[in-house]
Amino acid sequence: WSLLKLGKMDQKRSECRDHSDRMISHRAVNKMLFFLINSLFVALILSVNTMPAVMANEAEQANEAGSNGGADASASKNKINDAKNPLLDENADWGTFYDPKDIFCGKFDCYKILGFDYLTFETARPSLKEITKNYRSLSRAWHPDKNKKTGAKERFVKISRAYEVLTDVEQRKEYDHYRDRPDAYFQKYGSGVTWSYAPKSNTTAVVLALLISLSAFTIWLQHRRWRTIADHVIKAAVEGLGIKDGGSHESLAVRQKALKVLEKRQADEKERNGTVSPDVANISSTKKGGKTKKENKKEKAKQEAEAEKESLRPIVTEFVEQITDFGGGFRKPTWKDTFVVQLAVLPYYIIIGLFWWLKYVSRRLRKLDYNDEELNHLTKNAIGRVAWDASDEEERNEMITRELWISDNLEEWKEMQETKQQSVGYQKKYARWKKRQEKSGKQS
Repeated sequence: WSLLKLGKMDQKRSECRDHSDRMISHRAVNKMLFFLINSLFVALILSVNTMPAVMANEAEQANEAGSNGGADASASKNKINDAKNPLLDENADWGTFYDPKDIFCGKFDCYKILGFDYLTFETARPSLKEITKNYRSLSRAWHPDKNKKTGAKERFVKISRAYEVLTDVEQRKEYDHYRDRPDAYFQKYGSGVTWSYAPKSNTTAVVLALLISLSAFTIWLQHRRWRTIADHVIKAAVEGLGIKDGGSHESLAVRQKALKVLEKRQADEKERNGTVSPDVANISSTKKGGKTKKENKKEKAKQEAEAEKESLRPIVTEFVEQITDFGGGFRKPTWKDTFVVQLAVLPYYIIIGLFWWLKYVSRRLRKLDYNDEELNHLTKNAIGRVAWDASDEEERNEMITRELWISDNLEEWKEMQETKQQSVGYQKKYARWKKRQEKSGKQS
């Protein structure tokens, strides 16, 4: 029994083992089937999800191809239209406008730039939409990034400026107002510029040229001053004018020298030839006071005087040309008279003058007497440098004694100088009148 029971138990175990093996195999098959089904399901889902994207990509590529073809077609069409558009002609007439200050479009007409004719505005005035349309067409054609022609940038700037003016209500109104009213434009913005700045010059060259020109002018001016006095001295010496007649000490001295030279030449010629020339003979007879036996004595005397003058003139001129300084600043020009030198020494003279006046004021505050330098300076300033330089030492001492820096004394001295120029009879009358004035002053 026990053995039978054990055998039955072994049989059951084997059956259970076989059953478990079958169960395991069924499970493995089920797992494989589940994995396959899962894989197929996932693949199906993925294919469903990616198909719209692929289709969209293909559609996009197709659209791009279509758009490129359309763009090329439209570009070629635009080119054909641009070629036919008169606005895009680089030689198009932009009209004219009075705008010298470049407030609007400069010398061009803003309407003409955008392709509108102002003369037709009575029938068709351009609207903002039409202005914008023309602007876009022109800006697209003349944009510097698309158009590489010479002057494209300048045209694009003008087109943009015209668009700004005509799309701004206030600017367009003002622009239309000034079209036929240049006087109103002038009143507000001024006239056109008729000049322009010259290229920048070399400052050093300009300064040097200016200094040289001024120096040449000062040399010529100084020579002119000297020549004026020299001509006067020559005239006075030749005609024998005295101090009262307008002569001077220089003219009298020069005449005396010239007469001596003339007499010497006369003597030398007489020794060589035994006779004298007609001019010298006339001079000799004139100087000796002898009279000729001709009937017209006055005419002869006049001719002799003229001959004497002509003989003296070259001699006098030679002596006068040797005088380099007549005093009073009337001297022949030297390098010291150039503008550059005078400008360089000007600070020195200013400083010297300031020191002199400081010293003068200091002495006056200390109530000291005038020294010789101060007396000379005051008298020289009172009568003038020319009169001072023309005076000799004796006359200068007399003028200092009269204290001519005092206005009353100066007026009296001037009257005396004027009297000396008059005739002897006038001087006597003046002296008698002066005495009567003095007597009446003492009695009063």
